[in-house]
Amino acid sequence: MRTTHRIGGKPWNGVAGRTGDVYDPATGQVSGQVDFATASVVDEAVAAAGEAFSRWRTASLAQRTSVMFSFRELLNARRSDLAEIVTAEHGKVLSDAAGEIQRGLEAVEFACGIPQLLKGGFSENASTQVDVYSIRQPLGVVGVISPFNFPAMVPLWFVPNAIGCGNAVVLKPSEKDPSAANFLAELFAEAGLPDGVLNVVHGDKEAVDRILEHPDVKAISFVGSTPVARYVYQTGTQHGKRVQALGGAKNHMVVLPDADLDLAADAAVSAGFGSSGERCMAISVVVAVDPVGDELVGKISERISALHVGDGRRPGCEMGPLVTGAHRDRVTSYLDAGRSAGAHLVVDGRSHPIDGEQGGFWLGPTLFDRVGTDMSIYTDEIFGPVLSVLRVPSYDAAVELVNANRYGNGTAIFTNDGGAARRYQNEIEVGMVGVNVPIPVPVSYYSFGGWKDSLFGDAHAYGPEGVNFFVRSKVVTSRWLDPSHGGVNLGFPQNT
Repeated sequence: MRTTHRIGGKPWNGVAGRTGDVYDPATGQVSGQVDFATASVVDEAVAAAGEAFSRWRTASLAQRTSVMFSFRELLNARRSDLAEIVTAEHGKVLSDAAGEIQRGLEAVEFACGIPQLLKGGFSENASTQVDVYSIRQPLGVVGVISPFNFPAMVPLWFVPNAIGCGNAVVLKPSEKDPSAANFLAELFAEAGLPDGVLNVVHGDKEAVDRILEHPDVKAISFVGSTPVARYVYQTGTQHGKRVQALGGAKNHMVVLPDADLDLAADAAVSAGFGSSGERCMAISVVVAVDPVGDELVGKISERISALHVGDGRRPGCEMGPLVTGAHRDRVTSYLDAGRSAGAHLVVDGRSHPIDGEQGGFWLGPTLFDRVGTDMSIYTDEIFGPVLSVLRVPSYDAAVELVNANRYGNGTAIFTNDGGAARRYQNEIEVGMVGVNVPIPVPVSYYSFGGWKDSLFGDAHAYGPEGVNFFVRSKVVTSRWLDPSHGGVNLGFPQNT
């Protein structure tokens, strides 16, 4: 199957100079090819978006809202089809793919309220017979560059808000699982979105660089690893663009001695191994505050052994393969690195039973104990099913550990002490905090984003900050004179 670009509302009909293989992660077999965009193809998409923007920006809020509601209904009706696409190309189990789409739907529903979100302010008689008011206008053509781990949800974080605000979009999804983006674009077209308002280009760094450098692209939204997020932010801003670039993470879950350890162990396994650990909000570090370490590690280990790992399309599977063979091999290399550094490999995912084809990109859930902060399994974002347990003597030591980490995306604390939880949420230097909640991804009417090396730029994704990112404010001062205005006055105007 060939996945090609969608430009100006239609599948691109050109001849691709380069293509990439798309794999079925559960079998390891090539399932199709995806066209890679050259700079000229990106230029074609930006031109189509620019032409569409000139009309879409003047579309009424009623029309934009109608499109958004229609898209929401279509997406909800076709969610199982989209989940199957995500599982086939990414590898996550169908239930996880369905959860991804549900969270994306919540972002769409938020964007359905765009008329309320775009309201400005008005001050009557700011000066005598002078009114001042603010309006919020779209930026123009914006670029969205999304990652492989959430091929449906992350585009839905950005695209609905962007087009609801009156912008036109060029979306560049991951080349590893490209089909979900085309599916979403087709649903938008069916919902009545005019041709060219949403365009999809596929490819690698060549396509990304052209989007970052193109003079007609006004803003960039990006989610990916921290090194690439930094590159996107620096390159985009150097070319005069507004940029929000969400990077990587090393999310810590602190477990205090008074916590319900069964609840904490369930949460650690769910948050550590869901989607095979391929998510920026995964818990990859459990910080066990003395004396709970031994008991907690035992409970986590017991739960890991019962996980059903296999092809996400098979009944009962809870964790699927990794997205590519190369990524699986990279993640697996950390198992030897951690053991060589002196960590205790409690559960080796390489020996976990697999319900799937032998050629799939498999690695079962892995657990390390007694990990040190100087080990690569702690310092690096592994982005796979590898959970590390660090032991600390006190609450204060746990806070110091988390705050010293260069990432600040998400964190959680498990405790039955409300005072300790309140202290933690105030003292911790992390953008999203969970209290007895292992993956504190905000609901759609709040905004998503971290601190430190997990975010480049000032604007978080979706929610109120996501809307603000896609508009710029303009203040209008107006005076409509009545017949008794009094004639010419050369004096400096005064606020009287």
